[in-house]
Amino acid sequence: MPAPRLFVQHPLAAGGLAPLDDGQARYLTSVMRLQPGAEVRVFNGVDGEWSAALTPVGRKGVGLTIATQTRPQTATPDLALYFAPVKRHGADLIVEKATELGVRQLQPVITRRTVAETVRVDRLRRIAIEAAEQTERLDLPEIAAPLPLGRILDGWGGERPLVYADEAGDDPTAAWGGATGRARPIGEALKDVKAPSLALLTGPEGGFDAEERRLLRSLPFVIPVSLGPRILRAETAAIAALAVIQSSWGDW
Repeated sequence: MPAPRLFVQHPLAAGGLAPLDDGQARYLTSVMRLQPGAEVRVFNGVDGEWSAALTPVGRKGVGLTIATQTRPQTATPDLALYFAPVKRHGADLIVEKATELGVRQLQPVITRRTVAETVRVDRLRRIAIEAAEQTERLDLPEIAAPLPLGRILDGWGGERPLVYADEAGDDPTAAWGGATGRARPIGEALKDVKAPSLALLTGPEGGFDAEERRLLRSLPFVIPVSLGPRILRAETAAIAALAVIQSSWGDW
């Protein structure tokens, strides 16, 4: 069984001592039942992954004595996910899976139909840490505070293409806009993308409204894409689109 793996907010170098917070100490000693000297793998998003030994600190505390580097730091693709927050468990799932899929930046986006009342960045960061620990990732995604869609688009530099999951058509009298005006399939649209960085925008439960859709489609840096013939849940759309992006543009 591999040694437990933890994210620590401390520089990592041979011979150094990395402190543990109370939750990490309990996990290693009470849940994993490790004894002093047991091996633990650690990373901090900067210095790569290191092997360390569980070390008593003071009367009841424990820390990690850093031993040798097991993997050098490597970068994930410059891929960002801009997502409309959904109800709590859906947002948790989006952050967890986006971390597993190698997203470098996560930006909650407030749209007209966003229903989530609050976005707890601290909670989302904890979820991202757990996902990175479990998936052998060497870094953590940056998680930003929520911003309105208009503000994000107004400040866009234009150098990074924005892949926009557009589930609607152009017919205002038909459900979800009917069949006319649909975006190209995502796999087909990504064949034209050669940029070194990329962003994905996914919408809320109920999708973007007509005005938001018109705005997005009018911007030169936006690439509308279809995710298939079925209307996906917001969290499913984000996961599915990220998988396609990583397989055709990213590090898959």
